[in-house]
Parts: sequence; C-alpha cells; structure tokens
Amino acid sequence: METKTQPGVVNCVAYAAGCRVADVAIEDISEVLKLSDRFVWIGLYEPGPELLQKVKEEFGLHELAIEDALLAHQRPKLERYGDSFFMALRTAQMSREKKAAEFGETHLFVGPRYIVSVRHGASLSYAPVRARCEANPRLLSMGPGFVLYAIMDFIVDQYFPVVDELEAELERLEEAIFGYQFGRETTESIYNLKRSLLELKRAVSPLVDICNRLVRFDVDLVPEEVRPYIRDVYDHSIRINETVDTLRELLTSALEANLSLIAVAQNDSMKQLAAWAAIIAVPTMIAGVYGMNFRHMPELDWWLGYPFAIGLMVTVCGALYWRFKRADWL
Repeated sequence: METKTQPGVVNCVAYAAGCRVADVAIEDISEVLKLSDRFVWIGLYEPGPELLQKVKEEFGLHELAIEDALLAHQRPKLERYGDSFFMALRTAQMSREKKAAEFGETHLFVGPRYIVSVRHGASLSYAPVRARCEANPRLLSMGPGFVLYAIMDFIVDQYFPVVDELEAELERLEEAIFGYQFGRETTESIYNLKRSLLELKRAVSPLVDICNRLVRFDVDLVPEEVRPYIRDVYDHSIRINETVDTLRELLTSALEANLSLIAVAQNDSMKQLAAWAAIIAVPTMIAGVYGMNFRHMPELDWWLGYPFAIGLMVTVCGALYWRFKRADWL
C-alpha cells in the first residue's frame, strides 16, 4: 500500500543499484541527489502550486513545464529542457456508471537521476508499477529510463480494456441497428461512441511519435538497453491506433446504415399512408357524388341503387387493397 507523506504526495523514494533505499521527504531531495549512486522517484496526484514549487526547487525543473503540470489539459507531447525532458500523456479507463471512457493526464519529469510523475483526473494508481519495478532490481538499476518505460507501458496497457469495451459497444449497436431497433436513441449512442473513439485517438496518436523519438532521436536520457522496451510500447501504440481507426470506420458505416434504415422505414410508412389514402378516396368520391342532391339522378329511384353503390365501393377498395398488398405497400 502507498502512504501519503503529505497532501498530493503519493510516494517519494530513493533507489540505489536497483534497490529501494529509503523514503525521502520533499525537502531532502536535493541532498539525496548529491549522492551519485542514487536516483529519486516521486509520485504526485493533483498537487497544488505550493507543492509543485517545492518540487521545482528541489529538482531544478523548468518553470514552463511546471506550469503545464499545474494547469493540466495538455495534449500528449515530449519537450526537452536542458538535461531533462517533460512528457505529457493521456490516461484512459472505462466508467461503469457512465458506460463511457474517462480520460486523465500523467505528466512526467525525467532527468539523469530522477523521475517525477504527476497524475490528474481519471487514472489508476501507479503502485503496481512501482511494485513491479522494485521486484526487478536488475531492470530498475537502469535508472529513471526504465521507470519511464514501466509507466508508459502501464498507461498503454490500460487502453486495451477501453478499446475492447468500445468494440463490444459497437457490436451491440450493430445488432440493434440490423435487429430493427434503430432510431434516435441509436443515433445518439453512435455519436457518444464516436466521441469516445475520437478522444482515444487524440490520446494514442501522439504517443506513436513520442515513442519513436525516444527510440531514434535525441533523447539520451533513455539508455540503450531500455530502448527495446520502449519499442514494445511503440508497437502496442501502433496496434491500438490502428484498431481505433478501424472502429471509427465501422462506426461511420453503422451511422450511415442507421440513417439509411430510418429513411427506408419512413418511406415504408409513407407508402402505407398513400395506399390507405387511395383506398379511402374511392368511397369518399362515390359518396360525394350521391351527396350532391341533384334532382335528376336516375339511380336514386332504382331499387338496386343503394346495394350497387355499396358493392361498388367494396369491390374497388378490395381490388386496390389486393394490388397494394401485392406491391408490398401494405
């Protein structure tokens, strides 16, 4: 279990040779960093400006990066500041109550001998990540670069359940559409799902470029032995990105199918109304003729006039009904 040493601080630990050495107070971080064999891993959750200011002073972080971490609502990005860099990532998890994807943010400050993670919004605790790293001293001895990989890998792994849930929701919508349960509610559900996929796309798409830069370009804070692990995150990001693109295309097709079926249903209703209008027009016309009250209408004195008029109405209406039924208008 993680214990908070002060509000906003989840954990602050010093490591040496891949082993946990001691918990560290925020005020003592700069003293710990004077020891060349150690690095510090601090986790924060929605810290206030005072706490971030202390962290900035202890690590010597850039004020623009601190401003980004405080305000949140950043797009995924990687920015270099001297011998350190700042990374913003989007986290995602499914909300069982809202039945929709919720998104948060994680900001990472990575230096030669420290890593600071700042979580905002919907995000799982990184306690399992810390436990996993501490259980592998050989890998943890690689320093902040391996911790960076572990956090990124954890974030990307949380995308898979979200994608699976959105894919299952799409399948349910398709079954509803082709099960003749289409309508306004289905259109609204498609729109909400489309928004969730768009948010997920915005979270995952930049991650591909970030991983590519960490592996191939000017980020020397990631040791060579850690880069194969980053490539694994890169592969997962590509896979999720392609899956999201496929789901968005299928969702667009589902929306078009829903609208088309609604139009077909409306057309069928119009055909039925037109058919019944034609049928009703026949007795209306005949009754209208007899209702004009002209004096010289020979059939008015004919004893079969009334049965003949009724029979004519029934015959013509029956013929029209049979014709429309055969044409699938009724």
